[in-house]
Amino acid sequence: MIREGRSSLRTRTPGKGFTGIALLLSLLTLSGCSQRVISPPAPPVADTTPPILERLYAQYQQWQKTPYLLGGESRRGVDCSSFVQQTFADQLGIPLPRTTAAQHRVGEPVRRDRLRIGDLVFFKTRVKVRHVGIYMGKQTFLHASTSQGVTLSRLDNPYWTSRYWKAKRVETLTSAQGRPH
Repeated sequence: MIREGRSSLRTRTPGKGFTGIALLLSLLTLSGCSQRVISPPAPPVADTTPPILERLYAQYQQWQKTPYLLGGESRRGVDCSSFVQQTFADQLGIPLPRTTAAQHRVGEPVRRDRLRIGDLVFFKTRVKVRHVGIYMGKQTFLHASTSQGVTLSRLDNPYWTSRYWKAKRVETLTSAQGRPH
């Protein structure tokens, strides 16, 4: 039952109620259109990958899944310090010592919250065992893992977090970042 006199929208008089609803919907539709803002398409993002990162990834692509071999120095098997030494020499033109014991003495200390791409990251994996990798940015580092061979790992992985020792920045790295390869 519909009561008359309360609202013109609720009456069933042909034309009156439906006209009111149509008018209301038209106004709502038009007011919605006036609020729409169409933004121009975003400009293409320029390639901002630092040259040093490109070189480090190139080395990773060449060595990926090379097995770990203590004392190894080739793609048949490599240890962490040899891989780091070869990566710095091949991709950055920077000589480094052969062993982790010597590599951790090179460069300037860097706080963990100040790491930059290319910094050396060191770990104490056992009482007298040290491990080294190369920081790649975004909590990732490149290294020769004893279990996975040459791979990328996360610094925030609990295993590596609990074994993190220190980081070093090789001074000549700054000049290598602009060097064409």
